[in-house]
Amino acid sequence: MSDILKASRVPPEQLRKWIDASRFAWESTDELAPLEAIIGQDRAVGAIGFGVDIDSEGYNIFAVGPPGSGRTTAVRQFLTRRAGERPQPDEWCYVHNFQDPRRPNALSLAPGRSGVLRDGMEEVIEQLEQEIPRTFEGEFYEQRRREILLDFQERQQELLHQLEEYLNERDFALIRGQMGLAIAPVVDGQVLSAEEYEQLDPEQKRVFESHRPQLQEQYDKTMRETRELDRERRRSIENLKTEMAGFVADQVMEEIMDTFSDNPGVSEYLKAVRDDIVQHADDFMPGEEKDPQAILMQRMGATPSTRTRYTVNALSSDCEDVCAPIVIEDNPTYHNLVGRIEHRTQFGAMFTDFTQIRAGALHRANGGYLVAEAKNVLSNPLAWDALKRALRNRRIKMEEMSQFYGLLATVTLEPEPIPLDIKVVLIGDERLYQLLYALDEDFRELFKVKAEFALRADLDDGLADSYARFIGDLCRRESLPAFGPDAAARVIEEASRYADDQEKVTVRMAQVADLIREAAYWARQSDHESVKAEDVRKAIDERMTRQEAAAERYRESIAQGSIFIDTQGDVVGQINGLSIIQAGNFAFGIPSRVTARTFMGRSGIASIDREVKMSGPIHDKGQLILSSYLASHFAQDQALTLSASLTFEQLYSGVEGDSASSTELYALLSSLAEVAIKQNLAVTGSVNQLGQVQPIGGVNAKIEGFYDVCRETGLTGDQGVLIPKANLRNLMLRDDVVEAVREGKFHIHAVSRVEEGIELLTGVPAGERDENGEYPKGTIYAKARAKLQEYAAKLKKNSKEQEVTNHLADEQAGGSDQAKGEAD
Repeated sequence: MSDILKASRVPPEQLRKWIDASRFAWESTDELAPLEAIIGQDRAVGAIGFGVDIDSEGYNIFAVGPPGSGRTTAVRQFLTRRAGERPQPDEWCYVHNFQDPRRPNALSLAPGRSGVLRDGMEEVIEQLEQEIPRTFEGEFYEQRRREILLDFQERQQELLHQLEEYLNERDFALIRGQMGLAIAPVVDGQVLSAEEYEQLDPEQKRVFESHRPQLQEQYDKTMRETRELDRERRRSIENLKTEMAGFVADQVMEEIMDTFSDNPGVSEYLKAVRDDIVQHADDFMPGEEKDPQAILMQRMGATPSTRTRYTVNALSSDCEDVCAPIVIEDNPTYHNLVGRIEHRTQFGAMFTDFTQIRAGALHRANGGYLVAEAKNVLSNPLAWDALKRALRNRRIKMEEMSQFYGLLATVTLEPEPIPLDIKVVLIGDERLYQLLYALDEDFRELFKVKAEFALRADLDDGLADSYARFIGDLCRRESLPAFGPDAAARVIEEASRYADDQEKVTVRMAQVADLIREAAYWARQSDHESVKAEDVRKAIDERMTRQEAAAERYRESIAQGSIFIDTQGDVVGQINGLSIIQAGNFAFGIPSRVTARTFMGRSGIASIDREVKMSGPIHDKGQLILSSYLASHFAQDQALTLSASLTFEQLYSGVEGDSASSTELYALLSSLAEVAIKQNLAVTGSVNQLGQVQPIGGVNAKIEGFYDVCRETGLTGDQGVLIPKANLRNLMLRDDVVEAVREGKFHIHAVSRVEEGIELLTGVPAGERDENGEYPKGTIYAKARAKLQEYAAKLKKNSKEQEVTNHLADEQAGGSDQAKGEAD
């Protein structure tokens, strides 16, 4: 075994991080105090705290993080704590506008008082429905009414008596008939009929007729006074009703007016209610004749009924806790945000009134916090614009959605806008935040606080204790068996594996919580009183079994020979690369055969995958770096004369990323130097122009993917994977892989430069230039340079031969032309 092979091998102790359960000074997670902090999100929590506490306009919060990072949970927990420190906000209700019913008035009340006002008005109406009829049917009212009627009757009789005296003095009489009052002449004490009057002699008629103008004038005057008396009587009766209704209303409403005397808005409203009650006292009388048109309009819903006019529509429900509200809106549609005005159908038409106004999330969260998913707000028509408009104007204006489209064809309302005091927390990912920030100027002005949730946190003693308390909290909350120290340590190890880092753990706690639940399930299946490390391992293995169907099919294709992968032998220009396949929430590594062919020419390195547009820009960049690397080593004293092709064999989908750039470089060098590459090794790692092997992602899945293939085809003891040395801290391999390495059945090699990797793969040193710029004979680079020089020499020779051939052809063509001229 070569020295470099031994030196590059990674010992089993470095292949994963083990958590010592003895670090925990407890026997069960039941002993642990609840977790108050949010694990690993100090930066995000600080940003949320800043956004919540600052009172300046526009400091709403956008919580950034991928799904499962605990964004919503963290926001809810933090806001719950802060909400308890803030007072409960005022409540709002809508009431009838007696001057303009289409524009209901909004009233602000102290916490818990909107229900008092609503119930108080219900009680007032019930009492009025009893007291007003009782008052108007009572003896006192009837006596006063009779007195008014008798007084006016006496005054009317006096007027008629005076008229009769005036007529009698002029030989006329006042006759009362079915058609009313009439004037008739009197002769010898007898009232003449029309026939008798016609039989009078002309002189008598002339005398009677001469009195007619004065008589008619006096009659008309008396009738006018009589009608005025009648109007005065009705006014007196109405004044009596007003007086009595006002007296009843004052008595009934005295308590509620005293209760809300400290609220000017409510006091003004109650005074308007009192005046309207007095004005419409007849509406409280059963059987009272009313305007048929008014009755029809009330029945149709076009005008509010008596009870409806005095109803209080409380938008805010009474809060049991004295705290600021927290509203998490899962479906932030336009109406769910700003509220809606409902309509009812009456006789085929749509009608509404202020009692049909329904609160939205902004009303419920007013004075507190509103939390919503940004993508849900943006995906609902008009919701985003409505939210921005409310935040910008600092008020909630309720409008029908159909008004924006010009489709409104029913009677609707224009409720008075309500002042808005709120902190909005939108939750989304980084891409959505960047798009909004770049394209929406309002977003930059309204959401000035970015709370970025981390995916990983440093693993130290404090964080390990927090993880254990998180486990304890979940077990208590969901009635799961408690975890022992070894089980908690195993969960933390898996959290470090989720993070692909020995020094960090994931803080996507939803993923960790699922592992805790599944481990608790298997503990119960095994009749364990508490969860043990073996239960956690069982949960991990069972989850892998459920998810790796696609990986098994791929390995089966290799074992059957459908996919060509060699795990033994040596081949020139062929190497095992490693890539990641994402199948839902499960990622697994697979080996891919990469081949390179080099030949004489000047076209440079051609990627077959790039030529057919199956590669992405990052992969293409990696291949261009290969050309730069080769030129820096072999084109210092002559041009790089080379044609080469590279491809991922049996690749039927796209390829992206530069993690295979070192793999492709090794294949090129093998083809140029004509030195075989060991097929028992697989390679991953990107390369830069300086030949340094750079770290890549998914190192654990890639190693495990090649290990699984080797296990299926048979472990030989010399198989392994080359990884960048910079990825050593990312190693969190499965237990079976670590055990195979410990037993010498599989190996992990860490390299930092291309020269180390090519020597491991071929067993031949790469070579290093001497002071003359030459590579040692027999090295990879010496052989590659020799091959390039050979290509250059052959191309040069071919070029000269082609020049001679072309020259001779030109001379022959010229001689033929001269001979033809002489002949002519």
